[in-house]
Amino acid sequence: MVDTRNIKRTIKDLQKVKTWQLVILLILSLFITATFLRLNNIGMIERRAAVISADQAGEEEVLINRLYDLQQYVSSHMNTDLGRGVYLEASYNRDLQDWQELEYGDRNPNGNIYRLAQEVCEPRFSTYSSAYLQCTTSELAKYPAADELGADEGAPSQETYIYSFISPVWSPDFAGWSAVVSVLLALTIVVRLIGLGVLKLLLRRHYQSI
Repeated sequence: MVDTRNIKRTIKDLQKVKTWQLVILLILSLFITATFLRLNNIGMIERRAAVISADQAGEEEVLINRLYDLQQYVSSHMNTDLGRGVYLEASYNRDLQDWQELEYGDRNPNGNIYRLAQEVCEPRFSTYSSAYLQCTTSELAKYPAADELGADEGAPSQETYIYSFISPVWSPDFAGWSAVVSVLLALTIVVRLIGLGVLKLLLRRHYQSI
C-alpha cells in the first residue's frame, strides 16, 4: 500500500524550493557561463593577433614565443577553437621570395630572371606585400627558364605555415565550472519536475483505489 503520508511529506519538501527560483538561478548561471566563454574566445583572438603581428614584423624568436603562448592558451581553455588555424602569411611570403631569388637568381644557368621580374614589379609597389609577391611569381612564369627548372619543385608549401591547436571540450576554468553548475541546475529542474509528477500520480492512483 502506498504510504500517502510519506508521499505528501516528500512533496512538501520538494516544494520548499520553488521551480521558478531554480529557473532564475539557471538563467543567471547560463549568463555567467556565456560571459566566461566569450572571455576565453577573446583571449584566443588577442593571442592570435599577437602571433600575426610578430609574423609581420619578422621577429622569429618573438613569433615562436607567441605561438607557444597561443598553443598553451588554446589547449587549456574551452571555446578557443582556431577554426582553420593561424596562417603565417608574412613568413611564407618571405621564404617564398628567398627561394625565388635563389632559384631564379645568379646561380640560375639560364640567367637572373628574378632580377628581371623585380625590375617590372618594384616600380608598381611601394612596400612588400602579397600583391608584390604575386606580381613577381607572375613575371617569373613568363620566362621559359622557369618552366625548364620546374618552378614549384622545392618551393615552400603554404600548408606548413598554418598552425592549428585543439581546444578542449571542457576545461577546469571559470567557463568550465560555470557550465557544470548550469548543467546541474538544469538536471535538478528536470528531476524535480519528474519527481513531483510521479508523486502526484501515485497519490491520485491511491485515492482512486479507495
